[in-house]
This record gives sequence, structure tokens and C-alpha cells, in this order.
Amino acid sequence: MEKRADPSESKLEELASATADRLPRMLDDVTRLLRHDWPDYADFIVTERDEVLVAASIFLHRLVRMAKWDITELSELSEAPDQQPDQLGEQSVFEEIGRAQWQQGRDLTSLLSAYQIGARVAWHHVAEVALEVGVSPDVFASLAEAVFIFVDQLSSASARGYVLEQSEAAAARERLRDELGGMLLSDRSDTAAIRAAAARVDWPLPREAAVVLVEPDNPVGTALLARLDHSCLHVRRQRTVCAIIPDPNGPQRRQRLSVALRGAGAVVGHAVPLENLPASMRVAEVAAQLRHAGVLGDDPVFVDEHLDSIIVHRDPRLLDAFRTQCLAPLDALGPVTRQRLCETLASWLRHLGDRRAVAEELHIHPQTVRYRLSQLRELFGERLDDPDNRRRLTLALAWGDPSPAR
Repeated sequence: MEKRADPSESKLEELASATADRLPRMLDDVTRLLRHDWPDYADFIVTERDEVLVAASIFLHRLVRMAKWDITELSELSEAPDQQPDQLGEQSVFEEIGRAQWQQGRDLTSLLSAYQIGARVAWHHVAEVALEVGVSPDVFASLAEAVFIFVDQLSSASARGYVLEQSEAAAARERLRDELGGMLLSDRSDTAAIRAAAARVDWPLPREAAVVLVEPDNPVGTALLARLDHSCLHVRRQRTVCAIIPDPNGPQRRQRLSVALRGAGAVVGHAVPLENLPASMRVAEVAAQLRHAGVLGDDPVFVDEHLDSIIVHRDPRLLDAFRTQCLAPLDALGPVTRQRLCETLASWLRHLGDRRAVAEELHIHPQTVRYRLSQLRELFGERLDDPDNRRRLTLALAWGDPSPAR
């Protein structure tokens, strides 16, 4: 912006000189006003007085320079402060002040309020000097406009620095939390490294933990998992979305998890000490596969309620071989007859041979049960009376109708 020719420039220089002499008094007034509500800022002015005087001097020279612009130019400046040159680096300095405010755990509102107090004190002294040296009314108006535009600029710079530091700190914290989660799920991490990583993100190491898994292509599950409280660590993995839950067996914890994860298609691993979390993760992944295959239908699935199913299905090829061996007497039957005899045999084993209970469960006549059991005895012979063989048959039939032997 071009400065307008103004015969009163000498008055402004005189004002600048006279106001510079008042800077120590200004700082004393600001310190006194800050002392009650913001004593930390007041102490800073006292302990860093030389640096504050330099900053105040910069403010004064910028103010005089801005006062040489006309009202129209000042209005444009107030509407687009980010487009104005930062010739003396005030924006950067005050952006750093905003960053420091976040780093020290202080509230941004208190800093901006302190700026307003400083602006009022500055204007009080500048106005007195302006009247003493006799600046023209239009320059006086420009001075008033410039004071508060400049403070708005500096407030915006500090607010920007505060928000940037806040967002950068949050991103860095999430990266560190993600690294900690990855370490907890790795067999290669040692205890000392985990303790150090947990300390960096202020995550108290729990006595036990569990994993929660949802499928990555399930937006509802991903959203519900993201809503878990901040004590949970979210971990990025290729095939699943995962969170680590501290102390999952705490009072009402399971009930709250059940409510929070309903509809997510989630799998909640069993609670283990931290050093066993990688193994627990592998078990939970098996449970997630079984849930996807329809073997486990709870919502959510709690692994410790289905350990038998997981043990049996952990190696599908081994389970198929076991079923093929146990149910070999049924191989020659057609698929419909095979299915009927399998469900009858499974019910008979569950009800310890109570034919009436089998008939009620399968909604068939007791005579039909008698006929099917006769078929089964013909096929299996004395093996139906062998306790060990009954146990094997129960295991082979307990999780739905097996596919016919190929």
C-alpha cells in the first residue's frame, strides 16, 4: 500500500518518540491490570521486561506506519489481514506465542483477553500523547483504527498458532499411540520399550487387555469402534480395524462394550496380560473368520464364550479330516438322508439318548426318531455305545451339518 502525502508526518514522529518514552509506564499499567486474573502473564512481563519492551517498540513503530494510511486502506487491511506483508515478523512471533500457549496447557481465551487489555492500555497512552502533540483529527481516527486492527491481527496469528500446534500435537500423539498399539501386538517388542512408549502418550499400562476387531469394509463397525473412549488404543492393520481395550473385565465393562459395539459385527478377544496380547490377537482373528463364515453369530462375539468353537475350527483341514473319519458310515447315503440322520444323531447325543426330547427338538414323531436311530445303529453298530466314540461324534456334529465326504 502507498502512503499518502501528509504534512502531519512530523507530528506522528513526535508522537512515536513521546510514546516510546511512555513504554515503561504502559507495561506497568498492563502488569497491574493482569495481576489479578492472569498473574502468569504479569510475571512474564516483569521477568522478561527487556524482551517485552522490544516487542512494544515494534508495536509502536508498526502503529505509526499504519496511521499514515487512510481509513479506506485500514478497512481493507482489517478485512484481509492475511494478505498483508509481515515486514517485521510480528505474525510469526505471535503465532509462536499461540503455539507456546498450547504447549504450556493454557487456554487461548485468556491470552486473547490479555491482548485486549494491552490494546486498551496502549490506546489510552497513545491517545493522551496524540492530544498533547496535536495530531490532526483524521490521523487520530487512523490511530484508533490501527490499534485495534493490529491487535486483531496479532490475536488471529496467536489463535492460528494455537490451533496449528494443537492439531500437530494431536496428530503426533495419535502416531505415538498407533506405534504403541503395534508394539503391544508384536511378538518382537520388549517390556522396557513398551513402558517407554506408553509413558510418551500417558497411557497407563493395564494388568490385562483385549483386542476388538471389525472388518475394514464395515463402515458402521468402524464408526462404532472410533467412538470407544480414549483409554482404548486404535491400531491400523491391513485386514481389520482394531482397538486394544484396557482391563476388559472391569466392573460393567463387558456390558458397556456389548452395548457400544452392537451392530458393529465386532469380535472382542479374551482378556490376557499384555505379554500375551499377540497370541490373543491371533485367536480373535480366527473368531473373526468364523463370524464371517456364519459359524459364530453373536453381536458382538466375545471370544471367551466361544473358545470351544475356535479350538475346533482353528484348522479347517484338520476338522474336515476328523469329520470325514467320524462320519464315514454315512458316506454312501444321499444328501437328504445324510442330513436327517446327522441332525437326529446330534440331537440324540445332546439329549443323552432321550428319544422324547429328540422328537420335541426336531418336531417329529417319536416313532420317526425310533426309525432313524435304528438306521444309525445299522450304520455305526456298537460304536454308538462307546463313550469315546460318542465324544468324537459330538465334536464332529456340534457346529452344524458337515459337508458329505468327497
